[in-house]
Amino acid sequence: MSFISSLDISASALSAQRLRSDIIMQNIANQETYNTSPGGDPYCRQLVVFSEKKTFGEVLDKYSNISNNDDGGKKHSRGVYYLNHADKYKSAGVTVAKVIEDDAPFVPVYDPDNPLADEDGYIYKSNVDNSKEQIDLLATQRSYEANLAAYSAVKAMLSKAMTLKGN
Repeated sequence: MSFISSLDISASALSAQRLRSDIIMQNIANQETYNTSPGGDPYCRQLVVFSEKKTFGEVLDKYSNISNNDDGGKKHSRGVYYLNHADKYKSAGVTVAKVIEDDAPFVPVYDPDNPLADEDGYIYKSNVDNSKEQIDLLATQRSYEANLAAYSAVKAMLSKAMTLKGN
């Protein structure tokens, strides 16, 4: 794997975790909202779904179909390995597949005098749980830090490689 591809993988993870952090902050900001119209729903908690840029099936198909060619590849008991394929990890990394709504129920609050209350006297509060959001935010922060450390390590290796002299 080339150094540049390593930087791209870490950068894609940093970008994805940044979006996840933004969604978590949006959830926290809207945790105290109620339904704004009779029969309407309050703010619904958002969740981020990550996906790899390349699926395992695509990689497997690509490398297993070329095994009999003279592309510099060789057969091994555990699979096909290729030498000098610069694009092997070209589009590797993580991407945000979608942002979905949590299916947890809204929190009913008894307030029969509220004009937005239903026929049973309940208004509904957002399904955002602050403790879950804080835990998710902490996990996002740790993941961001790990990817930043990986990015920095590759950057340091690249810098060191540039200072070495070939004899």
